[in-house]
Amino acid sequence: MQSAINKPALAGCDSIAREAIDILARLVSFDTTSADSNLALIAYVESYLADHGITALRVANADGTKANLLATVGQGTAGGIILSGHTDVVPVVDQPWSSDPFELIERDGRLYGRGTSDMKGFLALAMAAVPLLANEQLERPVHLAFSYDEEVGCLGAPDLIRNILDLGYTPMAAIVGEPTNMQIVNSHKSIQLYEVVVTGREAHSSLVTEGISANMVAIDLLSTLARIAESETHHRDQHFDPPWSTLTVGTIHGGTAPNILARECRFTFDLRCVPDRDAEEVLAPFWAAVEQARQRLAAEGDDTGIMVERLAKVPSLRREPEGAAERLSAMLSGANMPGSAVSYGAEAGQFQQAGLSTVICGPGSITQAHRPDEFIELSQMEAGARFISRLVSFVRVG
Repeated sequence: MQSAINKPALAGCDSIAREAIDILARLVSFDTTSADSNLALIAYVESYLADHGITALRVANADGTKANLLATVGQGTAGGIILSGHTDVVPVVDQPWSSDPFELIERDGRLYGRGTSDMKGFLALAMAAVPLLANEQLERPVHLAFSYDEEVGCLGAPDLIRNILDLGYTPMAAIVGEPTNMQIVNSHKSIQLYEVVVTGREAHSSLVTEGISANMVAIDLLSTLARIAESETHHRDQHFDPPWSTLTVGTIHGGTAPNILARECRFTFDLRCVPDRDAEEVLAPFWAAVEQARQRLAAEGDDTGIMVERLAKVPSLRREPEGAAERLSAMLSGANMPGSAVSYGAEAGQFQQAGLSTVICGPGSITQAHRPDEFIELSQMEAGARFISRLVSFVRVG
């Protein structure tokens, strides 16, 4: 696998970059698609850390098929720095890759493979710092916090963060390494994902008084969501692109034939709010429409109804005036401009909600994420290595 990487192309990289590239090859080789387990990758990280005298803590999901990983290099509980990223990746099924997505390939100054940019490149850089950190006396600890199921709603991070706090750690900053081209991001939108299932009663389509179409009920609810989406364009925050809260319907499935009143219709929708918009307030007209539809269905009998399930809830990341994480990241990256905002959601909002100063800053571009032939530029790995090298110097005694 590593033979697919052109080593001469890495001339000029420091030891952290070289180590990180080798680690990235291993990380990419693990298919950690969110629908599957990440335990093989977790075991590899545990082994790597153990080789450098570092003990890691697994924080498993309910059925034990996936795990977060928390490891600390250095002594003490106060003032540490969290380097956080997710281990899962999005699927490659039906994507036209020109090479094996789970083999790291170097071509023309780019490293190709699923997760290279989003976001195993950052995980590799964090791990590459361990040999240096483990051999130094540190003024403050460095915490590696690797999560599962970020791509399907940031499901793993809350338990991981809870363990950090329950262990008594009081970090000064959390740096979430989503791909930002090593630019500082200090704000992202919130995420609310819902599935709605409407149950009607089947009947011949000519006999509308004998049944009730779940599709027709769903259309009313979907129309309400469309009106909400339109109204949100008037509440703007120019830091974002687009500068308003967005509401989209991702999937719709309903009915069995044109001449049958649909027994069931299910759909999912995605609400992403700018930080000053409250999701419940935004959705108030929808909840009112759901209640009205439920009353209508209740009159049709007990075999009808509406079920609404929230699939994910991720808080926004808000700009912190004079935030410790942004100041630290600016020093480590050499940035001379204020942090920016992104419209995607991430685990950063969860860290901040837990009381930790947080920013997003990592190598690679979000425009490469989730696509076939995903890649990260070698120059981005080198920039990340410089960031990590400065971090080692920052936490080192003397």
